[in-house]
Amino acid sequence: MSPARNEQAEARVGVEVWWVGVGEARDEFARDLDEVERGRLAAYLRDVDKARFLLGVTLVRRVLAQRFSLPAARVVLDRTCPECAKPHGKVRAAGVELSVTHSGELVGVAVADRPVGLDVEKVDPGMDVDAVARVALTDAEMRELSGYDGIAKARAFTTYWTRKEAVVKATGEGLRGDLRATVPEGVQVQDLDVGVDHRAALAVISNATPVVQVHDGTWLLG
Repeated sequence: MSPARNEQAEARVGVEVWWVGVGEARDEFARDLDEVERGRLAAYLRDVDKARFLLGVTLVRRVLAQRFSLPAARVVLDRTCPECAKPHGKVRAAGVELSVTHSGELVGVAVADRPVGLDVEKVDPGMDVDAVARVALTDAEMRELSGYDGIAKARAFTTYWTRKEAVVKATGEGLRGDLRATVPEGVQVQDLDVGVDHRAALAVISNATPVVQVHDGTWLLG
């Protein structure tokens, strides 16, 4: 395949991103969870953490149920950790790549046919930005960050952070990844608009900018 045709093929890479608000969680959603998921749900102590986990699982199941024409409860999900074999790893499903994220009032799921990472973070005005930035940002990013102050600085830092989290999710490095590293070749990163109180980013293993479709997942929960 010629470079031009290869670029065209890459350009057709599509990603679906689905968002729901944490207030959309309902106890009835638990009926579609498997035994492992019910156990994890029961282990959370705070109601808001239960709601985020329940919505993340439900959204994944319903997006894939729609894609594969299956009941949500019959979607097979695998969370086996590659290091210890316990069921707390990144969620996977046959024939598709997934990434789940939640923070503050938002829960999101990204679905693609190649490795993808989605991250959302609620902006924290009380964060000690400078202290965290020193271990997470490159020197160039630190210089850019110095041009902000107050809430604008917190928002700018959170933007950087979500990009980095999205990348290490897409590459599979997770928390082992070097957040201070530059974006690797062959990884595309996009900021997503989720309002002033949150920041979000998407990373995809691709040589060309993917086509991203953003959806309100509320109607899937109906």
